[in-house]
Amino acid sequence: MSVNQIQSTALEALVVEFFRQSEGQWHSQRRYYTLNPDVATQEVESQIQIKFLEKDCVELRELAQLHALSPDISFICGTYVTWESNYTGKIRKPSTGSTIFGALGNILYRDRGFATADPVCATYNFSNPQTMTLKTEYGGSVFEEEIKLIGQQYRTRQTIISRAGQEQMIGQYLEKRVGSEN
Repeated sequence: MSVNQIQSTALEALVVEFFRQSEGQWHSQRRYYTLNPDVATQEVESQIQIKFLEKDCVELRELAQLHALSPDISFICGTYVTWESNYTGKIRKPSTGSTIFGALGNILYRDRGFATADPVCATYNFSNPQTMTLKTEYGGSVFEEEIKLIGQQYRTRQTIISRAGQEQMIGQYLEKRVGSEN
C-alpha cells in the first residue's frame, strides 16, 4: 500500500467517525462579527439536526448526480443537516433550511453553499480526530471553517469569510447536544 493510499484510508476513517459523532440534535448559539465597524454584530440561535448518511444511500446518490459525478463513484459517507434559526434582538423571520454533505477523498461536496443555492465543494482535513477544517471558494468569496468536537456534548465552529483576500466576517458558534447532561 502506498503512502497516498494509507493517507486516504486514514482520512476516510476520520471523516466517517467525525460525522458519526456529530449525529444528533444540537442547540447552536452563534455570533457573526463583521469587520466593518458600521455593521452591528448579529446573534443567532438555531436548532440543528444532523443525520449520518451511509455510503450508498439515496441522498448521496442524488448529491453525486447534482455534481455530475460518474455513477460508479460513491461517497465515503455524508450527513443531512436541517436547521431552524432565530435572530436574537432582530425583527426577522425565522430561517429554516437543509443541506447534504458527501465526503469523497479530501473533498466535501454540498448540495448548496452558505451564500448560494448552487452546489459547492470544499477541501477538508483534520488537524486531529476531533477537529475538521474546511475551505470553500465560490462567487469571489473564501469560507474557512473549523469544527471541533469537545467531548460528546459540545462542538465549536469558527468561520472566516474573505473576499478579494480581505477578511469580511467571522462567525463563532457554540453548540450543545440537546438532551445532554453537563
